[in-house]
Amino acid sequence: MFKNNYLKYFHVGIPAAFLAFWLPAATAQVAFVLNSAEDTVSLIDTKTYKEISRNRVGREPHHLMATPDDKSLIVANVQSNDLVFFDPITGETQKRVPKISDAYQLGYSPDRKWFVAASLALDRVDIYTADDLKLVKRIATPKGPSHIAFSKDSRHVFVTLQHSNHIGIIDLIEQKLLATLPVGKQPAGIWVTPDDKHVLVGVMGEDFVAVVDWRKRELTQKIRTAPGAHNFLPMGDKRRILVTNRVSNSVSIIDMTTLSALETFKVPGGPDCMELTADGKELWVTSRWIQKVTVIDMETKKIKTQIPVGRSPHGIYIHAHAPRI
Repeated sequence: MFKNNYLKYFHVGIPAAFLAFWLPAATAQVAFVLNSAEDTVSLIDTKTYKEISRNRVGREPHHLMATPDDKSLIVANVQSNDLVFFDPITGETQKRVPKISDAYQLGYSPDRKWFVAASLALDRVDIYTADDLKLVKRIATPKGPSHIAFSKDSRHVFVTLQHSNHIGIIDLIEQKLLATLPVGKQPAGIWVTPDDKHVLVGVMGEDFVAVVDWRKRELTQKIRTAPGAHNFLPMGDKRRILVTNRVSNSVSIIDMTTLSALETFKVPGGPDCMELTADGKELWVTSRWIQKVTVIDMETKKIKTQIPVGRSPHGIYIHAHAPRI
C-alpha cells in the first residue's frame, strides 16, 4: 500500500532531494535493481526476498556501480543525462549530478584518476576527471559503444562496439582511440583477466566468449558457452568468472586461468546482469524479459526464488558482494 501511494508522487524532473528511499531501520541488506523500461529502481530485502520499494530515479537507468571508496552507489540515467548517487546500504539519495550525457555504461580507472562513460546512442566515449566529474574529452567511436573495462595500469580502456562487431582500445593518457579489433557479432560485456594478459568479450550475437590478447591486438581463442553470451561477473577467487547467456537462458562459469568453460546452468527470462553475495552462496540475476530477479543457490545451481520487479530489470547491486576479482 505504501509503495503504490509513494510512487504516484514521482515524475521525470523531480528534484533529487525527494528521491530518498525509505527503508525499515532493521533492514540489514538491500539489493538495488534498475528497471530500465519504467525509469525506476527497486529495493529488495535480501533476507526476506521482498521488494521494499520501487521509486522513480530518472529516465532509462541501465547500469550502476559503487564509487571506489564504496561510500556511494551511482545510477546512470541515459535519457535524463544525469547520475544519481545513493547510500549503498540505506538506499537514501545523496545527490544528483546533471549534464552527464547518455551514460549507458560507466567506470573508474584503477588509479581513480578518470571516470569513463560509454554513450551507446551517441557513438562516443566520454572521459571525466574522477574527483569532480569535469568533462575532459569526448572520443568518437564506431557504432554502439557499450561496456567498458580497464588495463591494470589505468593506461587503456577497452570498450565493446556492440553495433560494429568490434572492440575499441582507448589510450587514457593520449585520450584517443588507438585501434579497433573484430571479435564477433554484437559484443557486449567485457572483462580483463586478473593477469592483465587477456580481454574477455561476451559475443551476444553468437555462442562464445572471445579471448583477445590486447597487447598483440588479436583474437586468440573462442570459449564456447551458449547462445547470447552477454555480461560478466567475477566469483572473487581470481580464477572463475560468470557469464550470462541471454538467448539460451543460462549462465556459464569460465576458468580465467585455463580459458575454458567449466559448467553451464539454467537461469530463465533473458539473464542479464548479476551479483554474487559475499559468502558466494547466492547468485542474483536480472531476468530481463520476465520482470523478475532470479536467485540461484550456487551449491545446487538451482533456482532458490524469483522476485517480481519492474519492466526490463537490468543493473543490480548488493553492497555485501563477492570481490570483483
